[in-house]
Amino acid sequence: MDTAVKDRIDQMVQSNPIMVFMKGNKLMPQCGFSNNVVQILNILGVPFETCDVLADPDIRQGIKEYSNWPTIPQVYVNGEFLGGSDILIELYQNGQLQEIVQVALAS
Repeated sequence: MDTAVKDRIDQMVQSNPIMVFMKGNKLMPQCGFSNNVVQILNILGVPFETCDVLADPDIRQGIKEYSNWPTIPQVYVNGEFLGGSDILIELYQNGQLQEIVQVALAS
């Protein structure tokens, strides 16, 4: 991965307590998986930032290498990779996600 791309991803991940790399943006998700993530975070009522990977092919490929995770969306909480849509759904359904984001936003 290009150093400039890694630096841009680092900056977004480290600057936002909850950062989502997704197809589209939080106002207009462009795939069902991205929409799932946005809906869950909206239900929790937590602030989060998004990066539209469709608008930037370097970020789209770079984020997969950054996390060593092949799919998008990707959710980062307090600089740590949390997972994609399926993991977020599972964490939300078992109540762990609420705790994770509350801790992240309190720190």
